[in-house]
Amino acid sequence: MKKNEKILKEVLERCNPSENELKEIKKNVDSFCEALNKNIKKLKIDAEIFVGGSFAKGTVIKKDKYDVDVFIRYDKKYKNEELSELTKKLLNGLKEHSVIHGSRDYFRINYGDNFFIELIPVRKINNPKEYENITDLSYLHVKYINKKIKDKKILNEIKIAKAFCYANKCYGAESYIHGFSGYSLELLIYYYKGFEKFVNAMSKVGKEKLIIDIEKQFKNKKEILMDLNSSKLNSPIIIIDPTYKQRNVLAALSQETFERFKESCIVFIKKPSIKSFEIEKADINKIKENSLKNKKEFILIEAKTDKPEGDIAGSKLLKFYNYLEKEINRFFVVKNKGFEYNNGKSAKSFFVAEKRKEIIYSGPYKDDNKNCEEFKKEHKTVYEKSGRLYAKESMNNTLKEFLEKWKTKNRKIIQEMYITELNFI
Repeated sequence: MKKNEKILKEVLERCNPSENELKEIKKNVDSFCEALNKNIKKLKIDAEIFVGGSFAKGTVIKKDKYDVDVFIRYDKKYKNEELSELTKKLLNGLKEHSVIHGSRDYFRINYGDNFFIELIPVRKINNPKEYENITDLSYLHVKYINKKIKDKKILNEIKIAKAFCYANKCYGAESYIHGFSGYSLELLIYYYKGFEKFVNAMSKVGKEKLIIDIEKQFKNKKEILMDLNSSKLNSPIIIIDPTYKQRNVLAALSQETFERFKESCIVFIKKPSIKSFEIEKADINKIKENSLKNKKEFILIEAKTDKPEGDIAGSKLLKFYNYLEKEINRFFVVKNKGFEYNNGKSAKSFFVAEKRKEIIYSGPYKDDNKNCEEFKKEHKTVYEKSGRLYAKESMNNTLKEFLEKWKTKNRKIIQEMYITELNFI
């Protein structure tokens, strides 16, 4: 057996959920759907339930915590703004839940530590042009994948691709990841007819955008670029949604995430290894030890938010991390950094940095006498350049001291960025 075949066989064994796990989840989902259906009939609501996502398509991979998408398809007679409220009514007295706010609220029902259900209200549409929310297309996506992919080998190749993206932190269209959605990977593996062909193709993507139109809904690439909204063309790869030609399935994929993914593909091609499918977590103790050895400063930070966990919380925490990095960079040279969000309401990050030799402050123009006097009082070494005052100063605070002062001074900004707690560990 070829080396690659052995590796991929082992990956599949590792990423396949156990039969017991799947049976237990199915049992709970069936029971939940049955109770929900009773409430639909009782309240005489014109709606139907369908299970979507990876579970419905047979492409689910092993996780610490599984999420199952359950959709309620409401008749078109209901207004868009009614759907979340109707779903709330259906859940009353049925199961304890939390609300995830968005363009259309949806609901999370926890089943212990093993998995949770996300109950998502959608409109029952036959024509994709009628969609009002992207989730309205979910039913058509499930239908398409189930119709096109019946070969178990391809389903297994999809699982391998998902495990690869997950390990390399490129899995998910959420705004804190900007990666590959599950649906996009299903389409890509179907298109390339396997994981290895997919990885090879991705490693060769150059500066020119890769455009994939599986169902040939457009005459050529030029027509796609002309016809699609410009906001949907920013991603390095464009996949025309087979169920709706005006949508780019990979619109959320950022250039930065793709470059990182492409590098992972090149590494796997050059040196195939099971390590390419294993999540590499930052060894904080080792990073700290090395930074001290090299006379650099190290700090571990935990930030918390009150925003709903998932995409919203993750994006807010990532935004704050990026902002904090810019603030640190003004006075320190960042040598190493990392951000880790695990779907809750908090994230951890670290910075390894060294002080800048000198810091230049821009002051007022020399004819602004009042502010020039104030500027001179604040700074010891002041000089003039091109009719403006500047000041040179050396950094005396440690990284932790700087951040503690920054935190006190910028409480309002921290609050405005939805950060409820900020700790320097």
